[in-house]
Amino acid sequence: MSHLLGIAIESLVTVLLLLTIGYCMLLNKRLKRLKADEHSLKATIGELITATEIAERAIGGLKHTVRDVNENLGNQLTAAAQMSQQLRKQLGESDQVFRRLSRIVTAARPTSEAEPEPEVAAPKISSAQAVAAAAQAFSDRRRSNGLAA
Repeated sequence: MSHLLGIAIESLVTVLLLLTIGYCMLLNKRLKRLKADEHSLKATIGELITATEIAERAIGGLKHTVRDVNENLGNQLTAAAQMSQQLRKQLGESDQVFRRLSRIVTAARPTSEAEPEPEVAAPKISSAQAVAAAAQAFSDRRRSNGLAA
């Protein structure tokens, strides 16, 4: 019986060793696959790092460009606002000049063109009044920068 017990134990050890060898082969295959995946993962990580560096440089360039554009746009907006104020002032002054010229033209026109002129050459009272009105309009003008406007 001891002989039979020894064979049974050795048979059990043999089966367990065969199972262990089979499991080791399975683990070996998985480790090889894992190593292959590790190499491809390292390559992918390298590419991602390169792409990230390129993107960071591009973002830095874009930030610099945005800063320049913002500065230029701010300067242009400031210049446009100043130009707008100058144009508004000039339009106001031109409106005043136009009103003065309208008064001068109105004052210089004869008061009644439909009246027939007498045959006797007599001095016109209306033309004297027109000259006086024109002189008054000229004297009403303001002087800007030492010149008549």
